[in-house]
Amino acid sequence: MSLLEVDDISVSYGAVTALKGISLAVDEGEIVTLLGANGAGKTTSLRTVSGLLQPVTGAVRFKGERIDGMPAHKIVSMGIGHVPEGRRVFPRMSVQENLEIGAYLDSSHFKADSERVFALFPVLAERRKQDAGTLSGGEQQMLAIGRALMSRPTLLLLDEPSMGLAPLIVARIFSIIQQINEQGTAVLLVEQNAAQALKYASRGYVLANGEIVLARSSQELLADERVRAAYLGEG
Repeated sequence: MSLLEVDDISVSYGAVTALKGISLAVDEGEIVTLLGANGAGKTTSLRTVSGLLQPVTGAVRFKGERIDGMPAHKIVSMGIGHVPEGRRVFPRMSVQENLEIGAYLDSSHFKADSERVFALFPVLAERRKQDAGTLSGGEQQMLAIGRALMSRPTLLLLDEPSMGLAPLIVARIFSIIQQINEQGTAVLLVEQNAAQALKYASRGYVLANGEIVLARSSQELLADERVRAAYLGEG
């Protein structure tokens, strides 16, 4: 049994079908990536796993328990953290207050969990009293990840963590994602930077028009001519 099992789910926005019977899995300790062009269904997939969207058909199971139909806060309490596209930090709240929001389900471990976040992201410790809206893009991304970690997830959903960031910051973000994974958190990663995603992930799925068209190991995807042409700028 995998940690996360997405079984033949379809999701619609009104008359538009965004996902057409996709299935995927994430095992404990894995980093798995979802690749695809804009509009392929990557963000919809994550939002369905985290309970922000409901599938029309199919099932989502986490630790063997069916979670589709559960409210998002319940899914967080079960161990799924979601870092949305665009960071979505609370700009008029401090770094510390954003982390407190992340710990809203159980604040009893706040000190230990916030210190873990500050160890991963020392710049956040320096800016803990600063409003989140005044942080750089990279620092906001670090805060968004840190906020999700405050709920102690066993699975972290990351939606485009490198978007709009300078290459050096991207490298730093991915290095920290690897550290988080090595500390025991599985990761389902949506990322347009396919080279970085496949460098760190063990497996990947390629989405096109709401369907999974490839499911391979990262090495196999890196060697696939279609992937190299479409996502790595080669060929």
